[in-house]
Amino acid sequence: MKTKQSLTLGVIAAALMFGLSACADMSRQDRDTAIGAGAGALGGAVLTGGSAIGTVGGAAVGGVIGHEVGK
Repeated sequence: MKTKQSLTLGVIAAALMFGLSACADMSRQDRDTAIGAGAGALGGAVLTGGSAIGTVGGAAVGGVIGHEVGK
């Protein structure tokens, strides 16, 4: 189980890094939304033990928070 959780976190971290590299021409609010979604996905995965629903839910909540903070 620990191997699966470590692999999930590694994949999420790699996707976050690749995704953020595409943020060069985004507005500040769009960038904050993407960063919030990535951080939320990572947090959701950690808190739920790698559950897909927890990861997606964390991404959704993090994206909303990042969008609102960026205003």
